[in-house]
Amino acid sequence: MPGENLTRDEARERGRLLTVHGYEVALDLRSATGPAGGDGGPRTFRSTTTIRFACAEEGAASFADLLAPRVHSVTLNGEELQVDKVFDGSRIALPGLRRENELVVDAACAYSHTGEGLHHFTDPEDGEVYLYTQYEPADARRVFADFEQPDLKAPYAFRITAPAHWTVLSNGRETARTPLADPAYATWEFAVTQPISTYLTCVLAGPYHHARDHYTRELPDGGTLEIPLGALCRKGLARHFDPEEIFALTKAGLDFFHDTFRYPYPFGKYDQAFVPEYNLGAMENPGLVTFREEYVFRGRTTRAAYQGRANTLLHEMAHMWFGDLVTMEWWDDLWLKESFADFMGAFAVVEATRFHEGWITFANRRKAWAYRADQLPSTHPITADIRDLQDAKLNFDGITYAKGAGVLKQLVAYVGREAFFEGARRYFARHAFGNTRLEHLLAVLQETSGRDMAEWSAAWLQTAGLNTLTPELAYDAEGRVRELAIRQTAPAEHPTLRPHRVAVGLYRSAGEGGPLERYLRAEADVRGERTVVAEFAGAERPDLVLVNDEDLTFCKTRFDPVSLGTLRGRLGDLTDPLARALCWSALWNLTRDAVLPARDFLALVRDFAGRETEIGVLQMVHAWARDALGSYTAPARRQAAGGELAAAALAELRRAAPGGDHQLAWARFFAGCAATEADFALLQGLLAGEERIEGLEVDQELRWLFLEPLAAAGLAGEAELAAELAGDDTASGRRHQVRCLAARPSAEVKERAWAEVVDSDRLSNALVEATLDGFAQRGQEHLLAPFAERYFAALERVWAERSIEIAMSVVRGLYPQQGADRGTLDATAAWLVTHPDAPPALRRLVREAESDLARALRAQERDADPAGVGDVPLG
Repeated sequence: MPGENLTRDEARERGRLLTVHGYEVALDLRSATGPAGGDGGPRTFRSTTTIRFACAEEGAASFADLLAPRVHSVTLNGEELQVDKVFDGSRIALPGLRRENELVVDAACAYSHTGEGLHHFTDPEDGEVYLYTQYEPADARRVFADFEQPDLKAPYAFRITAPAHWTVLSNGRETARTPLADPAYATWEFAVTQPISTYLTCVLAGPYHHARDHYTRELPDGGTLEIPLGALCRKGLARHFDPEEIFALTKAGLDFFHDTFRYPYPFGKYDQAFVPEYNLGAMENPGLVTFREEYVFRGRTTRAAYQGRANTLLHEMAHMWFGDLVTMEWWDDLWLKESFADFMGAFAVVEATRFHEGWITFANRRKAWAYRADQLPSTHPITADIRDLQDAKLNFDGITYAKGAGVLKQLVAYVGREAFFEGARRYFARHAFGNTRLEHLLAVLQETSGRDMAEWSAAWLQTAGLNTLTPELAYDAEGRVRELAIRQTAPAEHPTLRPHRVAVGLYRSAGEGGPLERYLRAEADVRGERTVVAEFAGAERPDLVLVNDEDLTFCKTRFDPVSLGTLRGRLGDLTDPLARALCWSALWNLTRDAVLPARDFLALVRDFAGRETEIGVLQMVHAWARDALGSYTAPARRQAAGGELAAAALAELRRAAPGGDHQLAWARFFAGCAATEADFALLQGLLAGEERIEGLEVDQELRWLFLEPLAAAGLAGEAELAAELAGDDTASGRRHQVRCLAARPSAEVKERAWAEVVDSDRLSNALVEATLDGFAQRGQEHLLAPFAERYFAALERVWAERSIEIAMSVVRGLYPQQGADRGTLDATAAWLVTHPDAPPALRRLVREAESDLARALRAQERDADPAGVGDVPLG
């Protein structure tokens, strides 16, 4: 659609011209519960927007943004404009602006089933309708006319008409509720917000289950801060909801951020809604944070899942300051909110909640996402070059979130904790309710730390790529360390060598066969290619050298030959859980880099995963093991390797403490690895109640998890899955059923799944995701092969016809990775060569898939190499 993809240059020019005084938005949602439009078009709602704004140049022209099927009228400064002359489907032309202006737009906007704009969901359990909005980066224009860019902040006043029995919320507190002549409906009015960006506005409406609490804090000036708290979910999930835990975490977080930032929470109330079919983990709408409802746990889950939810909750709370109070000018500086929220979420989880192991999970899970992203051809500096909104959409990635957070952890080590937080306090005080760029943050940090932030920024924020740190050791005649140096390398395409503040730990056993424990530690500033750590001269010989002990910096680490040999035989003897997590992470990076054969990584999993005490680390190791088996193991060895892994998983499942987190994690892992008739028979027996493992409760979520491998093996068909759905005919149950149906080993099934996501837009975003998850299964390569050519033929059509959220899911989810070979790699390269004018965002996704496949093929070649176990080159 012309003009839908706003560019940075257009936004800068509009930002130069316009100052927005305020919005009044009226939405009439009575149509949400009625029949869909009879003309075959989308179901719509009435949206009336009044915008008051100033223009710096009398007589200049600009435009407003709106994505809507119909516009009834456009009135500018009292004059009604001809709609077909000024509205092109995505923009409203605004000619002849005055110094002060008023724009009124009356439109019919469309409800969404893709999670973008105003999402419409009908609960299959009870037929109730639930609505919520999701806008980031630029979908508020699907709901009301606006100036869709983050630097044109303004106050908002919302007025919503909806069924009278519903709960209706927005960013501000409710100020009035007026019944209509038809008592079935009412109109809600909400307090005018503080100045915020368009993408942060929010509306939620429906018969939500609504729990309430409040937070009180005495302020330094003697005043009292009162914040009403709310926690919401669908009625059908209320029996699983735990608002007491949500409120306890919320209060702990508010205490922590008030103590740390010393700037009172500025948005009045704090509601948190868990909503269906959500595309993201959560969204930081001030006063009304939205989360995916999968955080309402329907069955038994692990401590790691509760920690992950706490991290997300505190990540979004950090945004109230980093992102909502102070917002980036344009998406180039997206990191100014996301990197900080990711770091502060982990920081707050450790400091303010019961999840004191948060940094272990951060090192093991969050950084894995960043390490992968930083080795893709699409890697970019943390401060990115975002040309337009499609670029912005793709930059919500592992660089902006997790690498940025890891770099901020390095920054705290570099400048000191107090200097870092004092810099944040000055940043909020100076730029409250405004917009900033990189230099604004660097200025306050330079003030508080006395460090030259320009050098640090140039190395860490304005260049891309991942450094590798490897220890080099030399010993004297008596076997003591003569010299320990750290070698820093960088990939040729991103050759920057950075300053790293690292801790280095030396580990050995106190006695024969005893635990591996650290006996010496030193911190060092690594600069250039080689840095000698003088403190280790004369130290006793270590069994293991761990560079980046305590995970202070962002890097890949390697091992010297002795250390690698120690880990092969004694990884489980490491007593420190963070050190163990860092070793697992480093070993996984060696596997991904085709340095360590996948067979060796899987052997480590079989030998030592059962001794892992940290449940979050164990679940991450399980995920890596599945990837190693499916992507990095030589095809000729895959079936045997899968059988070995399933056997090990079953042994650990039977060995695990009954009823504990580890038992549940091993049960899930075993189901994902099941490979033999005996494995499948056990899963069937557990489902039927004919088999039993002490302490393992096969609840509804675990039942669906067991059914998927049975469906993929052809042992659970349509009838069995329908019977299961009959006992769980819920939104979650339908997603599970759709995934299992698409997993079945049938050409007809695959054809139907392909048609549902490629040739039709009937499915909601959640069911598209479920279909894609089920479509590609290990062992079904012969069924998937015919779709490889069709994939490349369909790419541009999918990108042009579907919303960007759905298009991204389809492009990623259908890439022919399963069973792929050099032919697939060549076909990908050929598409990139022959489609140079395809949208840059689409080309980026294809290049990322190509890179992942090339990496997998290199690893498979390494795994197929018959070289001995000890023949592992250093990376």
